Amino acid sequence: MSKRQSKEQLIQLLSSLVEIPSITGTEAEVILPDFVVEQLSDLQYFKENPHHLQKNPTGDGRYFVTALVKKSDSTKNTVILVSHFDVVDVQDYGVWKEDAFNPKKLTSMFYSHKDELPDHVREDIEQGDWLFGRGTMDMKCGLTLQMAMIEQACEGRFDGNVLLLAVPDEEVNSVGMRAAVPRLLELAREHNLDYKTVLNSEPMFSRHPGDQNKYIYTGSIGKVLPGFLCYGKETHVGEPFAGLNGSYMAALLTAELELNTDLCDVVEGEASPPPTNLLQRDLKEDYSVQIPHRAVTLFNLFLLEKTMTDVVSMLRQKVTKVAEKIEESYEKQAYRFSKYNPFIPPNMKVNVLTYEELIAYAIEQHGQEKIDDIQSSIIKNREDKDDRAVTIDLVDKLSILCKEKAPMIVLFFAPPYYPAVSSRNNPLIKDVVAEMEKYAHYNHNITFENQNYFGGISDLSYVGLQNPLDSMSSLVDNMPLWDKGYSIPLQDLEEFDVPVLNMGPVGKDAHQWIERLDVNYAFETLLDMLPKCIEKLLVSNKITQS
Repeated sequence: MSKRQSKEQLIQLLSSLVEIPSITGTEAEVILPDFVVEQLSDLQYFKENPHHLQKNPTGDGRYFVTALVKKSDSTKNTVILVSHFDVVDVQDYGVWKEDAFNPKKLTSMFYSHKDELPDHVREDIEQGDWLFGRGTMDMKCGLTLQMAMIEQACEGRFDGNVLLLAVPDEEVNSVGMRAAVPRLLELAREHNLDYKTVLNSEPMFSRHPGDQNKYIYTGSIGKVLPGFLCYGKETHVGEPFAGLNGSYMAALLTAELELNTDLCDVVEGEASPPPTNLLQRDLKEDYSVQIPHRAVTLFNLFLLEKTMTDVVSMLRQKVTKVAEKIEESYEKQAYRFSKYNPFIPPNMKVNVLTYEELIAYAIEQHGQEKIDDIQSSIIKNREDKDDRAVTIDLVDKLSILCKEKAPMIVLFFAPPYYPAVSSRNNPLIKDVVAEMEKYAHYNHNITFENQNYFGGISDLSYVGLQNPLDSMSSLVDNMPLWDKGYSIPLQDLEEFDVPVLNMGPVGKDAHQWIERLDVNYAFETLLDMLPKCIEKLLVSNKITQS
């Protein structure tokens, strides 16, 4: 008897998943896979094939779940259903925080306190059936539906194999998905699988406030985190023109890069959002009247088709322009001040280096052993510092060692890196999208808008490489933490290379205290369409309009 097919059953399963507060990096994230395994182990198929349901280690104390349902021993065609079960924290819930992981109670309270909700949220709940709570939208609804698809697979619904992959850590570093790719390759060899598509069920993301469109995605946007270590020249605040302020350098850099549409990646009319600053601070540890001559800034940069070689070249051009502005500004202000106190200002030529160039210079001047010792010490003593902080430490310590190169701006990359991926030109994906658009229109009066890239960042980034492997050297050589605590299985990604598709529920305001899920769309409309999509991905015959 089916346990996960009615709207009521799925709401209950989703609520149970949400009640496990699996914030990234917490113990609840570690134990949630046990719940998924426990739920699926009740299915007769997994009682007969227990080795097809596994909890796999990521290598850092967390786990991902794989649940393979084979149509027959000889069946090769396989669709992978991928989802993540970690969520962001709930600090933004304020007075509602205690019930952020109790979706039924929270929803009831919100419906009873409509006047305390933003206008657009109040309009939604007066017109539809919504479920509130952290993770309802992003993305435990997707996992819920995929568990329902596994149940249908166990009952023989699909003419092919279905493999569920549920991973942790999507919200931070995608440790789960990066660890899963080698395992997926192993499973393909062990069970003679031919992966046809990786189907994600991340929720649709609005492209602008008030967006009511329904989307189906044939790819996922890429992301890189470029950083810039601005190393000026130290001086006392009473002699500001004897030095160069690192914070000022970083400020001019941010002014140049922030929301700069020159750095948008454009493909077939779709443009990536422009870069925006994620971190900017000086590197002084204590207060003093010495200027902060070292500062750092990190940016979010989205990618569609640009290679990492393109990215480094593009950023270097912008930084060189900023270096010239810093020099011009310094000279201009020094000239003005010299009218009151005649002096000859020092030369403040700003060098622009990549991390690759900085470390090559450091090795040349100080030897490989010393550089290795510095790096090992930082890694060994990182304690609870995150990857961004450790990366900054690595660049900063080398810059201090090579301070004769200052003033300088050092370009580097910090984790995480998400490669862009797109299957918009894949014949199977094009066919399936066209068929699903027809099916949605005739059966649900829905018009899908096809987007080449899912804009919310997703684990689909790790199912292949759309750019040549050798182009990744520009990333690897300029990421200080590469193979020192962070890496991507690039060769496995190149081998894996499976088409992607994202068909997910409707939700709104992800990562906010008003995160909510359209229950009727998820557990009625999408519940009908998702198996049709899987069927089409597994076989060549057309989906009927009935």
